[in-house]
Amino acid sequence: MSKERLGAFMDAVIAIVMTILVLELEKPAAPTLAALWALRINFAAYALSFLWLAALWTSLHNAWHVIEKISSRTVWLSIGLLFFSSLFPYATSLVSTYFTSRVVQGFYGVIVIATTVMLLLIYKSLEKDNPPESTVKYMQAVSRFLRTDLLIKVAGMIAGVLFWPPIVSLGVLAAAIFIMTARKGSAGYGVIDTKGRRSAN
Repeated sequence: MSKERLGAFMDAVIAIVMTILVLELEKPAAPTLAALWALRINFAAYALSFLWLAALWTSLHNAWHVIEKISSRTVWLSIGLLFFSSLFPYATSLVSTYFTSRVVQGFYGVIVIATTVMLLLIYKSLEKDNPPESTVKYMQAVSRFLRTDLLIKVAGMIAGVLFWPPIVSLGVLAAAIFIMTARKGSAGYGVIDTKGRRSAN
């Protein structure tokens, strides 16, 4: 399988998941500002999941600029990532309804953490698939950021389950902001072509 075919498939699935998120939003009880305000948790949960999925897609998009080859291992890891990503609309809907539930926030945290672990494994697999030094260095640099990202999510999940459940969602938000900030501020998180040259974006 070519990297373009897998990339197109992943783009399509993630786009569908992001679209389903908005379809899961509850309609207001009446066409009033008060009724819309009553759904603020729903919109916040939607925005958080959309933001995180966008950060995930951006990370994958950048990786695909760097690599030349993929293995069957990478393909199956990518399918695993899509499996956990496909649960986001369901998990987000639960969070919208039971925002202060330890079980629901914990479930949401597990989905986010599992997706992040799959992304880390994909980068490790791509590192093995593409031995050129520039590619290996890129994958290792991104993996370092993702490990920090994962620690933030795990810490947020533990704190949320032990103390106040919404901390789980706040941890996911903090991790998404960290990843986007790190990508802009670090040379290791820019887009590099297969010859090791850094692009403008």
